[in-house]
Amino acid sequence: MKHIFKIVAVLVAISAVWIALLETSTVPRSYTWLVSVADFSLLPIYLIVALGCYGLFMVGFGLMFFPTCPQEAILLQKDIAEAKEFLAKNGVDLGSE
Repeated sequence: MKHIFKIVAVLVAISAVWIALLETSTVPRSYTWLVSVADFSLLPIYLIVALGCYGLFMVGFGLMFFPTCPQEAILLQKDIAEAKEFLAKNGVDLGSE
């Protein structure tokens, strides 16, 4: 969740700088590539596309380097066996053995 707050903070900072540049007329409106709704300038569309590309890259990177955890698999199997034993002791019919 901390990562999402970092992304939102960066987007807010970029938006504030962009709007400040527009309001001070440092950047001419003809170069802004903005979507205009009721004369209120939003962020350029390419920033939204860049955020989407970043998200797709992070998902792809995470899938390429997905860690395998053999020790965690062993612990999970032990937990499953313990749960089955507990349920069988308390009279629950598992029926999948």
